[in-house]
Amino acid sequence: MVTLRGISVCPGFVAAPVVRVSQPVGVDPNEPPSTDPQTDGQRIRETLEAVAASVRAVGDGPHTSMLEATAALATDRALIKAIDKELASGAGVTAAVAGAVEVYAEKLRKLGGYFAERVVDLYDIRDRAIARLQGLPEPGAPHLDRPSIIVAYDLAPSQTAALDPALVAGIVTEAGGPTSHTAILAAQLGIPAVVQVRGILLTDAHRISLHATTGEVHVNPTPAEAAGLEAAAREAAAREEAATEAAAVAAGPGSISGQIRNGQTSDGHPVKLMANIGSAAEMEGLDAEGVGLFRTEFLFLDRDDAPGLQEQTDQYVAVLKAAAGRRVVVRTLDAGADKPLRFAPGQAPTPAPGQAPPQAEANPALGVRGIRMSQRYPELMDTQLEALANAAEQVPGSELWVMAPMVVSADEARWFAQRARAHGLPNVGVMIETPAAAIMAEEILEEVDFASIGTNDLAQYVMAADRMHGELGALQDPWQPAVLRMVRGVVRVGVVKKKPIGVCGEAAGDPALAKVLVGMGVSSLSMANVKIPAVHAALRQCSLEECQQAAAE
Repeated sequence: MVTLRGISVCPGFVAAPVVRVSQPVGVDPNEPPSTDPQTDGQRIRETLEAVAASVRAVGDGPHTSMLEATAALATDRALIKAIDKELASGAGVTAAVAGAVEVYAEKLRKLGGYFAERVVDLYDIRDRAIARLQGLPEPGAPHLDRPSIIVAYDLAPSQTAALDPALVAGIVTEAGGPTSHTAILAAQLGIPAVVQVRGILLTDAHRISLHATTGEVHVNPTPAEAAGLEAAAREAAAREEAATEAAAVAAGPGSISGQIRNGQTSDGHPVKLMANIGSAAEMEGLDAEGVGLFRTEFLFLDRDDAPGLQEQTDQYVAVLKAAAGRRVVVRTLDAGADKPLRFAPGQAPTPAPGQAPPQAEANPALGVRGIRMSQRYPELMDTQLEALANAAEQVPGSELWVMAPMVVSADEARWFAQRARAHGLPNVGVMIETPAAAIMAEEILEEVDFASIGTNDLAQYVMAADRMHGELGALQDPWQPAVLRMVRGVVRVGVVKKKPIGVCGEAAGDPALAKVLVGMGVSSLSMANVKIPAVHAALRQCSLEECQQAAAE
């Protein structure tokens, strides 16, 4: 048995046969050069439209926004123009697609941030188109007839979203990172997954025992080893089930109201367990006490104009109605250099995905994003705040909180708070996701009612490790002492000022780290909905004092 290790992105312990994602077929080495660029160009256009349709056909649900963004790349005007240029130079049809895609992929890599995230989407479009042009099936996981573990170099959003959780026992990829599309979608679908497993594609894996909780991948265990690992898996599952049941019993009546899990420690200290969502569709089946992070940027990205007041209002109304009185914390538009808008009030439209913007920032992660974008274009902020206020008015009994992203100073917090309150929004907060905001927490919390710590970005900036750089996963770990000290400092200020501090990054979904965060004084934890039961059970097994001791250690 060979044991490899990677980064856990969705916990679980499974053992199953391996199914490899089919590799792209690549450019046809024997294809003739184009002698009729116009006809070949039309053929490629029709192929790309078919690819876009196949991506959109994956289905509705929490992944719809990502799929729509991928489909948009297939019909991107800049990409089509580049393909026409390749054909005019004499390239064959598959070579023209590959050449044009590579030009833009390289630009996206250099830009980093959100642009770099789109490279895997762009390659997905390329591979699907080239396969269709050669009359072959699109690459991806084959049809499954039994529970299996998917092994791949990486998975595009369209590939991950198309997986059937009933048959996909687990996911193992050689690339990817803790906040990649694969990680986010696997968590939403509840599929045990480990990324950054170096060497997995070099193994002759036919069966894997996957300990996704610890990031261990056991390749081709012997029958005896497999039996031991599977016995351990059953024991671990039994312990978890018993712990969950014991937690529910210990909590007494009301610990789980219907499907809503009310978080608290074994001695009754309350901790709100919330969910992270990106659309109204994700409210279906939500068993959280509310929404701790509603990412609204998905309403704005990959479109040629800003969503209007009514469109936004309708989306927010849908979420508030589905919440049925539970708290909903909305993060205002978190877009900018690393999540580019194709539009901007008073400016020429930003080029579509796949095309570098004019005067692109050298480091988008440190550029005009979050509240900086809102301050540059306050019309966007005002429309969003008005839509949120309208939604709250239309849904009586709703509990709406709003917070601004990427705040780094008290001046920025004051600017946002004044604007939000002018629209009649009473619960106003900010995201703490930079070292500056953590250090200035005392002054910032003078201006707002609450704060939520985004540990994904905070770890990135504290550790100087790009969150999209999978090889630096160990540095992006929220268990890093430097990151935890930043969190502790913010929470201490919140406790003194009696203002709630939540955590809405990946750290909140780690049952062990959740205890530490509660011990520090965090009042709410927001995570992927699938992670809530484990965190709920973990907290119910410890008293507040024990959590505080863990935090101190």
